[in-house]
Amino acid sequence: MKFTRYFETIRLRPERAMIRSEWIEHVDSHPVREVIQMDGCIRRWAPIPEMHGRYLRVVVLADGETVHNAFFDRSFTP
Repeated sequence: MKFTRYFETIRLRPERAMIRSEWIEHVDSHPVREVIQMDGCIRRWAPIPEMHGRYLRVVVLADGETVHNAFFDRSFTP
């Protein structure tokens, strides 16, 4: 799994440091929804059971494999 420099920096924040790589991989391979943005980036969501079913949003670049952002999306509804 590849990460942008932005993601590596943002992941150091306390609210993001808890996001495990295996959760990101889970969202990438088992999304419940996927949206392609105008710039080609892809947003994917999936629930994380260990976090009481909260939905993790993972944003990957247009190449489909480089993670640019990941966070628990409070406003997502399946």
